[in-house]
Amino acid sequence: MSSKSRSLTADPTSDRLTNLVGAWSLGVADLVTSAAAAAAGRGGQAPAALVALHEFADGSTIDHLRRVLGISHSAAVRLIDGLDADGLVRRAVNADDRRSVALTLTPRGRRTAQRVLNARHEAVHSTLEGLSEQEQRSLIRLAEVLSAQLVDLKLDERAQRGAPVSGWLCRLCDFDACGRPEGRCPAAARAHALTDPTRTR
Repeated sequence: MSSKSRSLTADPTSDRLTNLVGAWSLGVADLVTSAAAAAAGRGGQAPAALVALHEFADGSTIDHLRRVLGISHSAAVRLIDGLDADGLVRRAVNADDRRSVALTLTPRGRRTAQRVLNARHEAVHSTLEGLSEQEQRSLIRLAEVLSAQLVDLKLDERAQRGAPVSGWLCRLCDFDACGRPEGRCPAAARAHALTDPTRTR
């Protein structure tokens, strides 16, 4: 018996779920990546950078943005150079530290970021349209659990690399839909529970 056969017979329900979720998540990622790049007019990290500046990082430094995106400083500089040349991002003197620059979206950049969010929404929504309202509510509960578990995996991976455990865990997230301002974001809640030094274990 092959190792593949042993795996399938060990827990066929888990194996089938793993395969289906893997196929669905990869397909959704492809749809989101394509739609976001088309809306932004650029691929790579550009859509995520625009959305981050739109949602929470407006006025931040290049160093802060590169930590949000998980890229090197040089890659972040090249990214901002391109977005600046496209008229989407503006550099200004940082009021808190005149040695660094503050990044803000131009009006065109803000409209582009909103298009990226809309494109992401439509790409994911198109895969869920066949679900009933009850199925959607059930999936919301499961997605909240899975999002929290992803936080565990990401923080563990960062700790193993010796990287700071703080930092943003989500990209292209719509904060209003997530409910983060009201404390309803499962990723933020889980990260806070894991990294809060005052919590009891």
